[in-house]
Amino acid sequence: MAMKIRLARGGSKKRPFYSIVASDSRMPRDGRFIEKLGTYNPLLPKDSEDRVKMDLERVQYWLGQGAQPTDRVSRMLEAAGVLEKKERNNPKKAVPGKKAQDRAEEKAAKAAAAAEAAAAPAEEAAEE
Repeated sequence: MAMKIRLARGGSKKRPFYSIVASDSRMPRDGRFIEKLGTYNPLLPKDSEDRVKMDLERVQYWLGQGAQPTDRVSRMLEAAGVLEKKERNNPKKAVPGKKAQDRAEEKAAKAAAAAEAAAAPAEEAAEE
């Protein structure tokens, strides 16, 4: 049985609240789980100590049993000091999209044309 430590969504529409659970990976996100390990409330400020609450002893147990944390849960565990930080590499993250690149090219072309137009009258005045 493949185990996951993941978030199960609760709360009402536009008011998310998550439970950190240990569950079988074949079960649905908000479906059956084996044990509730903690809570996560993203509406609280980032420096609030009530934002993420976990039973670290049980989390360690499930990690020892071979449970794999999801990306978001692993970041929370790294912040709590349970897991060592992973090296993440996403070189395309900072690259703008195609439309933004097209807009930047158009803007650069307009700026170059304006610079040429400004330079042309100055050259004519210098010749006279």
